[in-house]
Amino acid sequence: MNQSLKVIGICGSLRQHSYNKLLLQAAGKLLADQVQFSIADISGIPLFNQDNEDPLPEVVANLKSAIESADALVISTPEYNFSIPGVLKNAIDWLTRPAGQNSLNGKPVATIGATIGGFGTVEAQLHLRQVLSVLNMYVVNQPMVLVAQAHTKFDDEGNLTDQMAQDLLKQLMTNLVNWTQQLKK
Repeated sequence: MNQSLKVIGICGSLRQHSYNKLLLQAAGKLLADQVQFSIADISGIPLFNQDNEDPLPEVVANLKSAIESADALVISTPEYNFSIPGVLKNAIDWLTRPAGQNSLNGKPVATIGATIGGFGTVEAQLHLRQVLSVLNMYVVNQPMVLVAQAHTKFDDEGNLTDQMAQDLLKQLMTNLVNWTQQLKK
């Protein structure tokens, strides 16, 4: 496809062995022949405080720079209390600051998620898509990748083993690449 496209993944979980990070890695493997893919680290981002945005903390400035250089994003979110984790919302808030400097503006984005629960991350992804749409991102809506019972869907090496999840993830990544290429025309 197009090696010149750069896609960055953001994991909404800080857990070292996060299923959402594994899901992002699976997405990256699917994109390997098509784009440059990397995963951004949001673990060191301080809690948002407008008093601390001038100058931006270095870790935030670095994240904003990386996101601004990307053509598209993939955000993998767990579901905490039927919504997105605070650390993910915090990173998104920083990426839109200072006022008028929204690093997410106009970016294509795909959302995915994994949870050990039985319903996937449907509520979290709905909330996330609402936030991303308000920030003027182009959300790829289909197919939804909702990996339920994630503890049974990855092997000991962290590979996604569920064929249906693999197929949906592959289709979503293809849709993201195609959508991104269309927007760049």
